[in-house]
Amino acid sequence: MGGVTEREQATATRRTTDTPAAYDGHPAHGSDFLQLDAGDAPPGGKADWLVRQLRRAMADGRLTVGSRLPPTRVLAAELRVSRGVVAEAYRRLTEDGHVEGRRRGGTVVVAVSPALPPRTPAAVAPEPVAPGSLFAGVPGPEVFDALRAAPSRIDFTPGRPDLTAFPRSAWLRAERAVLAGLSAEHLGYGDPSGAPELRRAIAGWLARGRGIRVEPDEVLVVAGTAQALTLLHPVLRADGLDTVAVEDPGSLGTRQHLEHGGLATPPVPVDDEGVRVDALRATGARAVLLTPAHQFPLGVVTSGERRRELLRWAAEGGLIVEDDYDAEHRYDRPPVPALRGLLDDRVCYLGSVSKLLAPALRIGWMVPPHRHRDALVAAKRFTDLGNAVLPQLVLARLMESGDLERHLRLLRGRHRRRRDAMIHALAGHLPGAVVHGAAAGLHLTVTYAPDVPDTELAAAALARGVKVQPLSWHRRLPGPPGLVLGYAATPAGVVAEGVAAVGEALRALSA
Repeated sequence: MGGVTEREQATATRRTTDTPAAYDGHPAHGSDFLQLDAGDAPPGGKADWLVRQLRRAMADGRLTVGSRLPPTRVLAAELRVSRGVVAEAYRRLTEDGHVEGRRRGGTVVVAVSPALPPRTPAAVAPEPVAPGSLFAGVPGPEVFDALRAAPSRIDFTPGRPDLTAFPRSAWLRAERAVLAGLSAEHLGYGDPSGAPELRRAIAGWLARGRGIRVEPDEVLVVAGTAQALTLLHPVLRADGLDTVAVEDPGSLGTRQHLEHGGLATPPVPVDDEGVRVDALRATGARAVLLTPAHQFPLGVVTSGERRRELLRWAAEGGLIVEDDYDAEHRYDRPPVPALRGLLDDRVCYLGSVSKLLAPALRIGWMVPPHRHRDALVAAKRFTDLGNAVLPQLVLARLMESGDLERHLRLLRGRHRRRRDAMIHALAGHLPGAVVHGAAAGLHLTVTYAPDVPDTELAAAALARGVKVQPLSWHRRLPGPPGLVLGYAATPAGVVAEGVAAVGEALRALSA
């Protein structure tokens, strides 16, 4: 009766074997979570160590988007470190955009970096760029698709917003509210000009933020700036315009869209005040495509005097196509009004949410001169019968509720930190390089001494796992080599690593 049963003996055996052999009466300083052991951390560097371990787990797939991190109190107790160490690590990951605190939902992974490729001899000292490679020769229409598909561990492609910051909760709230009040008529074919609710919201958004006073009926909803340009091609040609001058340097992608529509695109140089109007007149073109609020890629803001010259040129019969692609993203300068607000019937205004929310939404708008509106609406009708209605109604609600403006304020703070991290890294790893366009936007352009062609530098950077665009892709006139570096989509902690790889590539090529 008083003996130990076989079951009790087995239980006792399990307890003994499950206990660490080195157990000394104190809790173990390891965690089942990722098998972390604070004993591996260097003295005085526990927070740095924990950040590295968590980033590594995100890169190799152990932590995926949606994974929940342990509460700071729990993980600190398991690792036998102060709670402040864990809180500091979580804070850094939050600032980098990797995790997000959701109150009762805990701390959740919202973005992960792709796994780092192994460091091979070829990655340390890249072979010369071979003919036919991504950066050789004149870039064709497929070059952006090829670059997008190229594997990399750090992506500095310009024009990419922080997609991890997409306001999912606000979008879902707006979508539920729209569906709750949706009439059956809204589920039919919509107005090819765009849902009246969104056109009204866009008119208010432009009045508040860009100084443009328009009626909702003047707004045409399109599937982004790319479609706006495609719709413009036949309309401009029908008006006798077969040439649209472009800024130089200026967006390669925009120029390709115009040329695909059969339009000539003479280059017009850009200086510190914006596009040179004297050079524009010399081309003989009666239309020009501009990015006056934040010139792509140099980031120049068109000066007041240059704006007056442009408006005089337009009043004489010229047409300005104003691509206001990222004007909302500004940090160190006051806002500048759109040209469309100064001379309405000689400016065709283009905007979208691609840089503000996500390119995947494919929602943009144009405010054309009155004489072109009917032709553009007809072109839109015969292209796709109009944008999908439900996303339009959701976006309209975000605009009118103030949620979109709150989202923009959040983005400005996050993008500013990432921009500052890139500027600091460039000063350390590319000394002597000149930084352009830092006051606004989602990218920086750097120029450097013309010893190394920027296409070779871009290829060498990609060999090291860092994706950049050479400035020469965006220019046809002579100018110094450079790189166009997007920072908005890259966490601040990763920016320095990417810039360091670019600096390493430049030094290797210059040796």
